Amino acid sequence: MSDFRIPDDAIVEERFLAATGPGGQNVNKVATAVQLRIDVFRLGLQPYAYSRLKQLAGSRMTSGGELLIAARRFRTREANRADARERLAELIDKAHQRDARRVKTKPSRSAKAKRVDAKKSRSAVKAGRGKVRLD
Repeated sequence: MSDFRIPDDAIVEERFLAATGPGGQNVNKVATAVQLRIDVFRLGLQPYAYSRLKQLAGSRMTSGGELLIAARRFRTREANRADARERLAELIDKAHQRDARRVKTKPSRSAKAKRVDAKKSRSAVKAGRGKVRLD
């Protein structure tokens, strides 16, 4: 669902944090990592998409219905901001994808007969393993 647009009022907060990992002095001095806090209810998702988004987000979804996305892969704020928004869009796209409906099928009469025959032959093998009686 690539035509879905994220409303501006859905993004509750955009914070910049000091990133971790490689990058030397730049990482230690500059707050380049971004943390987006999105109010999922303001996205206007269909009920099936909302439940799937909750499932996909896992621990990134708070009990208050907010989704947290942190991006710290790049060295600049702009690149991390774009990365976070792109990951949000991908998550929403995945939430809108529906699984194909499963059509229930019944085993055929011959499949049932094969199963019973296999059980009988296996039972005969196991019965032959019993104690030997001298009658």
